Amino acid sequence: MQIQARKTSAHPIATAGFLTPGLGLLALFVVVPILLTAWISLHSGSMAMSYSQLQWVGLHNYTIIFQQSTFRTALINVFLYSAANIVIILPLAVLLGMFLQQTSIRAKNVLRTVLFLPYMIPTVAVAIVWGYLYEPQYGPINQILGWVHIPAQDWLGSINEAMISLVILNVWQTLGYYVVIVVAGLTEIPQEYYEAASIDGASWFQQQLYITLPLLNRSLAFVFVILTINTLQIFDPVYVLTQGSPVNSTDVVAYQMYVTAFNYGQAGLASAMAMVLLAVILLLSLAQLRLFRSI
Repeated sequence: MQIQARKTSAHPIATAGFLTPGLGLLALFVVVPILLTAWISLHSGSMAMSYSQLQWVGLHNYTIIFQQSTFRTALINVFLYSAANIVIILPLAVLLGMFLQQTSIRAKNVLRTVLFLPYMIPTVAVAIVWGYLYEPQYGPINQILGWVHIPAQDWLGSINEAMISLVILNVWQTLGYYVVIVVAGLTEIPQEYYEAASIDGASWFQQQLYITLPLLNRSLAFVFVILTINTLQIFDPVYVLTQGSPVNSTDVVAYQMYVTAFNYGQAGLASAMAMVLLAVILLLSLAQLRLFRSI
């Protein structure tokens, strides 16, 4: 006797019931704030005013922020910061992921945990600790440099070194997160491909080039997009360590938004900056996803 499985479909009301809590929270904490920010960006007024007191100015706030040299500098700085992190973190995540994939299971778990731990520490706490490490006179980093007769560096006070210092901090804290993603992608690649390639005489480098990287495409796309989004939104290290100094060399869009909104009380200008940053993130994310789909 053959038993045929019945096809069951969820009732529309039940489906709506399951989706409503998640969609409701998403709308309340994501969609509504974005729409409200977009609305405020078209108005002029201070943070102390109620919504009814704001004055409609249209796209005038967007014209003003792009005329400000500080905002243009912050936009350039955040692009440079994001690009530097991508150039450093993406190759390191792939190399460390390949290394972890070839180690024993026990060592792999220990190393993965050690790499991931910094990511779990709040960014403010990490910034405070690294501020001590970067201290010009008594910081451990300059003391180590002194042992090899290298002059002490003003890590956070130099125009040429301040942004690099923030990049190093972010690489140390977030690299393990992206390594874990790469390792997860590597575990999905069947080992039979490597065995067949070895039988055909392919070297380790050829296996990684023609098997690992193409099949790791989806994981790399995810890392690329998330890394771009996270770095474009940098705020905590700048606020804790540099406040955009020296000479605006570490000023970024998120910090400009904070200063404009809470120091100068200009809600419309700050909201316009937020919408510009959101548009940049969306456009870059879509471009990156399309790029990886075409590879």
